[in-house]
Amino acid sequence: MNENMDLTEKKLSSEQVFSGVLLHVFSDEVRLPDGSTGVREYIRHQGAACVVPVTEAGEVIMVRQFRYPFGRVLLEVPAGKLDPPEEMRDAALRELREETGAEASEVIDLGTYYPTCAYSDEVIGMFLARGLSFGDTHPDADEFINWEKIPLKTLIREVMAGNIPDGKTQTALLKAYYYLQNEKNA
Repeated sequence: MNENMDLTEKKLSSEQVFSGVLLHVFSDEVRLPDGSTGVREYIRHQGAACVVPVTEAGEVIMVRQFRYPFGRVLLEVPAGKLDPPEEMRDAALRELREETGAEASEVIDLGTYYPTCAYSDEVIGMFLARGLSFGDTHPDADEFINWEKIPLKTLIREVMAGNIPDGKTQTALLKAYYYLQNEKNA
């Protein structure tokens, strides 16, 4: 295939086939790069943010919660969807406060993550939080969470061993670790 081919697909029509509380599913007819037509089904999502809260002792505040689609409790970094027109940084700090009771005096942007780019437009903003102080948690009414502190190095070993399956958590932990290691070597 030609390496310089224009790979852009053009929307010809769009139909919303499902509208839920969180997800909105669309089916679009598109013009493909070779001139033929195809169908693209995808989910529109309002966006989300996650945060890697690191204590002075090098521990990360992690949350455990039941994830219904998988039927099990998963270990994750604090995260949640945006409340438009909320900015990703603000959402990350709100989720940190709600889920763990922590507040951060320093927040570092670790970039964005596209968790399922083949069928969703969800974008997750990732942040590192330091200078933590603690208060009360305020989870959402339908959110049941346990939190714990785990050394960052332990979490990196667990990610690399395949014991933390959540993609945003893997990416955010690895990016935070890389950031912190480079900061020490600067």
